[in-house]
Amino acid sequence: MELQPIKQIAVIGAGSWGTALAKLLADKGEQVLLWSHRAEHVDALRRDRENRKYLPGAALPTNLLAVNTFDDLPSCQCLVMAVPSHGFREVFSKLIPRIQEGTFLVSAVKGIEVETGQTMCEIMQQELARQNRAGTLFAGVLSGPSFADEVAIGQPTAVTVGFTDNRVAQAVQHLFSTSFFRVYTSSDTIGLEISAAMKNVIAIAAGISDGLGYGLNTRAALITRGLAEITRLGTALGADPLTFSGLGGLGDLVLTCTGSLSRNRTVGLKLGEGRTLEQALAEMTMVAEGVKTTKSCYNLAATVGVEMPILEQIYQILYKDKPCRDAVQDLFGRSLKEE
Repeated sequence: MELQPIKQIAVIGAGSWGTALAKLLADKGEQVLLWSHRAEHVDALRRDRENRKYLPGAALPTNLLAVNTFDDLPSCQCLVMAVPSHGFREVFSKLIPRIQEGTFLVSAVKGIEVETGQTMCEIMQQELARQNRAGTLFAGVLSGPSFADEVAIGQPTAVTVGFTDNRVAQAVQHLFSTSFFRVYTSSDTIGLEISAAMKNVIAIAAGISDGLGYGLNTRAALITRGLAEITRLGTALGADPLTFSGLGGLGDLVLTCTGSLSRNRTVGLKLGEGRTLEQALAEMTMVAEGVKTTKSCYNLAATVGVEMPILEQIYQILYKDKPCRDAVQDLFGRSLKEE
C-alpha cells in the first residue's frame, strides 16, 4: 500500500501526555486535533489555550483544535492514541469507521489490558480485524523516557517508534522529530510495549522502597532485577532482547523509577509511607497505569510461565493487602541462585 502524506493529525486523549504530544506536533506547524471525551474540558482548552488541569503553563498553539466529537477524523492521516489502557479498546473501536485507509495509528499508551493480557497494538489489530479493516491501516507504538511536563517545555528527549513496516516507522519518526525531540525506530513493537507497561510496576516498587526509607542500593537492585524480569517476560512473548537495553526499556525504566514526576513511583511512595492503595489513588489527579498493569502482567506471566518475583510482591501489596515490609523480607528470603 502506498503511504499517504500526513496533512493533519488527531491525538485521542487530552491528559498530560496527549496534550504534550499534540503541542509538540502543533509547534512544528502541523494541523492537530486534540480530542477529549468531556465537553467541558474541550471548552476550557479552547477558552484558556492551556490544559490547566493536566499540563498547566503550556500554551497551546492556534493550529491545535480541541474537539469533543470524531467528525473531523476522516481528514486525519495520523491518529495518536493517548487514552488510559482500560478505556483504549472501547474508544478505538468507535474510531475505526471514521479512519481513512492508510492512516498511521500510533499508541502512546503504556499499559496492558487486564481482561485479555493484550498490548495496545494487539488490541488495535484485533479490533481492525473485527471491522474488516486489517491491512488497510498501520498500527505501532511510541515509547521511551519522556515525562509530559518536560516535553511540553522543550527539554531534550529521546524516544522510539515501533512499527513492523520500516517505511511507516520512518515516516512517523520524521513526523515527531524536532530539534529537542529525537526519535529512533524499531520493528519490535511487543518488546517496546511490554517494557512500557512493566516499567510502571517496577516504579511502584521503587517508590515503596523510597517510602520505607531504603536507600540508593535498594533502588539500584530493584531497577536491575526489575529489568531482568521485564526481559524474561518480553522474550517469552517473542521480543528482541536488545530492545530492553534501549530507550524503551532501560531508559524508560530508570526515568520512571527515579523521577519525581513519575505517577507510579508516587503511588509506591505513598504506599511505603503507610497509606492504603485507595488513599494513595485518591490523592492522585492523573492515572497511574502501573496499578492496573500489575494485575494484567501478573496474569500474563502466569499464562506464559515466567517467574517474576518483584511483580508477584507488588501484586500481593496492591491486591492482597500485604504489608510492604513483609514483601521486602520475602524477596530477600528467596533461595540463593546465579544472576
